[in-house]
Amino acid sequence: MTNIGATARKQLILFIAAIAALALGGLSQAAIAQEAVETAESEAVAEAPAYTPLGPDMIKGQPVPGGIDVQPQFSAIGQEAYGLHMGLVWVMVIISVFVLGLLLWVMLRYNKRANPVPSKTSHNTLIEVLWTVVPVLILVAIAVPSMRLLANQYETPPEDALTVKVTGYQWYWGYTYPDNGGFEVISNMMPEDEAIEKGFPQQLEVDNRMVLPAGVPIRLQVTAADVIHSFAVPAIWFKIDAVPGRLNERIMQIDEPGIYYGQCSELCGARHGYMPIAVEAVPMEQFQAWILSKGGTLGGEEEAATETPADEAAAEEPAPAA
Repeated sequence: MTNIGATARKQLILFIAAIAALALGGLSQAAIAQEAVETAESEAVAEAPAYTPLGPDMIKGQPVPGGIDVQPQFSAIGQEAYGLHMGLVWVMVIISVFVLGLLLWVMLRYNKRANPVPSKTSHNTLIEVLWTVVPVLILVAIAVPSMRLLANQYETPPEDALTVKVTGYQWYWGYTYPDNGGFEVISNMMPEDEAIEKGFPQQLEVDNRMVLPAGVPIRLQVTAADVIHSFAVPAIWFKIDAVPGRLNERIMQIDEPGIYYGQCSELCGARHGYMPIAVEAVPMEQFQAWILSKGGTLGGEEEAATETPADEAAAEEPAPAA
């Protein structure tokens, strides 16, 4: 019995020593991994080009004085919608000209002076069929691209899309980047004299823009902290309501780098007209430099930081002695 007890104590001591060695090794590997992440981050900061805000020469989306058309579109969905818009304009023009021609023809051909003896015709089957079938065909032709456009606007973003959360406040916007450390940028309207001095449009320029990478899909999640707002940027054909307690989501992709302006499009209080939206689309390298300048992290660094050798240690852990 004494020998058995001594053997058991010896095995227990060896087992505890093995567990302690594995724990120390795991901590050491975690420290090395953390050091590697910090080194990679410092190297990324050193190698990344310095972020420089875009100037007035890069403004691509803003109201045009005296303009009668929608703004030029800088997104694929915007170009599709603009094509449908122009198609509907021509449909309306053709129908209006046709109806006007019919009215003029009836007024000249069938007035009392030109037609003293009125016709007694009360029905014309062909005309009645035509004025029923033709409008139906026109509506079907309009409905098909309209439904396709609606479906494309609310297409599910891909899994690797960058997530940005927009929060409407009374009366300013907040932009949160959960994929890059979760920091928030508060955006207020820039004072008019300062905007004019810098060459930006007054009541549209802001102190902190929402910076996004150009040419990549973005999952934009929109909500509000107080009352209903509406996030709208006409040049990229984007508009979605910001509702308290609800997270609305849409995909956004901007084709070209530039500055795109919008405004809150839902009456939200006394300063509703003074909460503009300024979206700055930049190349991915510039976006990453901006993220680092704000104290955020890049996606790959966060994934590397969360990886630990716990699974490897568990795999190497010896089984308890029988």
